[in-house]
Amino acid sequence: MRRVGRIGLALWLPALLVVAWWFSSASGDSFFFPPLSLILERFQYNFLSPHVTESLLPSLANLAMGFLLACLAGIVLGVLLGLNAWVRAFVAPGVHFFRSLPGPALLPLFMVLFGIGVEMKVLIIAFTAFFVVLLNTIDGVQGNEPRWDDVCRSYQVPGWRRLAFVVVPGASPQIMTGVRVGLQVSLLLMVVSEMLASTGGVGFLILQSQQQFKIPDMWAGIIMLGLLGFLLNLLLDPIERGILAWHEATHDSRAS
Repeated sequence: MRRVGRIGLALWLPALLVVAWWFSSASGDSFFFPPLSLILERFQYNFLSPHVTESLLPSLANLAMGFLLACLAGIVLGVLLGLNAWVRAFVAPGVHFFRSLPGPALLPLFMVLFGIGVEMKVLIIAFTAFFVVLLNTIDGVQGNEPRWDDVCRSYQVPGWRRLAFVVVPGASPQIMTGVRVGLQVSLLLMVVSEMLASTGGVGFLILQSQQQFKIPDMWAGIIMLGLLGFLLNLLLDPIERGILAWHEATHDSRAS
């Protein structure tokens, strides 16, 4: 019942907006704001039919590969840099230089280096989201309680056990923050890369529909992006709760 109530609390506002949009657009004759019923027809045609293999599945594949690659590299390197102050100071100028470069601005370079295929899209997503995960992981490792290290040394806890059971779990709240923000960055770069260099995907569909004045298809693509972001965050919630269960239990015990 608690889960049902949580879902209902999350969906009441979108449902209200959909109802308001439906009735307000039903009698409208604006070319740029077509009736929601027509938009939903095009949504079904583009994303709930065999056309999904051209309009959505390529986007999901690029997003998944780029995001997972960014998370893996960002967490591993973030833990290593967070534990070693000398290496962190040595690479800090380069990290801050590259993380300041906007991902969309690097697209022309990535297109020259890797072409306009899947490899380019995956790498631009991974490159941009990587720094978000990396910096949050470094902050999380550095923010661990110093007394935890003292306890590990006192009990002569081996290094790998300290890393697996103290360092990484202690940094996990900050790591999950980086993962969640990195997911949104990945979604953004997925769309931009498809708009500029693609023949398929949600971003390509939106831009092509706008250029060909297929406004209902354009709106259908925008709605799909909103749903995609919502569903991905919904999927991330139970994963985050599972990883941070110890953290919530600790805070509950302190509060009581």
